[in-house]
Amino acid sequence: MTGVSSNKCRLLVADDQPQILEALELLLEPEGFELLTAHSPAAVLELLSHEQVDGVLIDLNYTRDTTSGREGLDLIAAIQERDSQLPIIVMTAWANIDLAVEAMRRGARDFIQKPWDNARVLTVVRTQLELYAAQKRAQWLEAENRILRAEGAPEFIATAAAMRPVVELLARIGPSGANVLVTGEHGTGKEVVAQTLHRLSPRAHRQLVAVNTGALPEGTFESEIFGHVKGAFTDARTDRIGRFELANGSTLFLDEIANIPLRQQAKLLRVLETGELERVGSSTTRKVDVRMISATNADLRAESEAGTFRSDLYFRLNTVEIHVPPLRERREDIPALAAHFLSRYAARYRRSVEGFEPTALQMVMSYGWPGNVRELDHTMERAVLMARGSRIELADLGLQTAKVASSQGLDEMSLEQVEAVLIRKALARSQGNVSHAADALGLSRGALYRRIEKYGI
Repeated sequence: MTGVSSNKCRLLVADDQPQILEALELLLEPEGFELLTAHSPAAVLELLSHEQVDGVLIDLNYTRDTTSGREGLDLIAAIQERDSQLPIIVMTAWANIDLAVEAMRRGARDFIQKPWDNARVLTVVRTQLELYAAQKRAQWLEAENRILRAEGAPEFIATAAAMRPVVELLARIGPSGANVLVTGEHGTGKEVVAQTLHRLSPRAHRQLVAVNTGALPEGTFESEIFGHVKGAFTDARTDRIGRFELANGSTLFLDEIANIPLRQQAKLLRVLETGELERVGSSTTRKVDVRMISATNADLRAESEAGTFRSDLYFRLNTVEIHVPPLRERREDIPALAAHFLSRYAARYRRSVEGFEPTALQMVMSYGWPGNVRELDHTMERAVLMARGSRIELADLGLQTAKVASSQGLDEMSLEQVEAVLIRKALARSQGNVSHAADALGLSRGALYRRIEKYGI
């Protein structure tokens, strides 16, 4: 069974007797298993809250002079609630077949009697962990087929190991009606994740309604989201349907959710809790059935603790969180993404560009991509337009300027290059907070968002 040994499967072992844990370590670690140990059910659950394991091997009795196995049976139930697929193997010193049968009825996969036979322990552990690994591989392939290869799906290139948790969550959560918070840096592809979640849901027959809340002026936010009636304010010459009503029976995607003004957050929370809203200037209550997907590059937990974002709204939005890693952490995907964008823009602009010169490809692979997938997209569009032959050359990418901008004089840079550098520096100083960066640059938030999109930042 070399697969288990070479992959260093992690096994959580729980027993209240230190000598039992030591004996299992001596038996299993030389066989290639990585062991985590616990002395009580509480310690098991604490470890499972922050550690990933491939299986658990637990005793059924922890309190001295007890033989009922009740503690172990309760622990099985608690583990099952966290992960119903995680293999559980039980141990008991009391050769009680009825208890072992009850444990397996509760969800244990197999049992071992103390004193144990070493060969049986190794066989049982290897078998259960290999079955679990095979099950996870099958789930990954199913998710890949449903999400990455489905006909008519938005382009979702995600073969890097860092993207596997994203794909698995999409497959599991997409068909549900749960609210989802998508987090990640600017340009990582959070909107594509939202589109994929919607396409996998029973609401896919309806159009996804997307709103970039960061680009909405604060004065028009309420009207855009909730709608208004004629005469509600000076420019309200006709009734207007808001985005929530447009998304009735479908999915509403609110991008840059952290930018919603505090006084509007209460109204958004009410709609999410009750499914009811009133247009601006109206007292008529309207019912809506909307699935909410929101996205942000901000740390909403920190902002809620600081009082700049309502904690009750944060928890309402964050039924499930999907974190999209930056492009620098999924470099395996860069060649496929670059080729995809190159093909798209070559077709759009009717250019016979088919690949990269070696130096250009090396730059694409080594560049830091601070603007993530969005910056790669913009770079490929520019490269296709600038290309003089059938292959992209280093100069076509325009990345050399970005790489050495800090050492260039202003007289050597175009106005757009200077503006892009200043925006990147402002965002870096504000730790990605667009509102703070906009204030520092003397721009409105909407104007800064338009420039971020323009430069692929």
